[in-house]
Amino acid sequence: MVGESHDLRHEFPNLNDKISVLCDSDQAFAHLMADHDSLDAQVRELEELGTPVTDETIEELKKRRLLMKDRLYAKLRGN
Repeated sequence: MVGESHDLRHEFPNLNDKISVLCDSDQAFAHLMADHDSLDAQVRELEELGTPVTDETIEELKKRRLLMKDRLYAKLRGN
């Protein structure tokens, strides 16, 4: 959905405590989460403002966001 938040806490509310622990204890996780949240905000802004951007550009940003979320989720699952 256009403009919908895809931040980790919104996507996985049942893992909120584990997200907090990892953010505090794992600098790489915290950095990746900050990058993911920043990219998510960028995508939402482009969508909400109707900023002229090619379909390929927005799809590439969404793919990067998804790959980051997959990496974060793998860390949350202990993989």
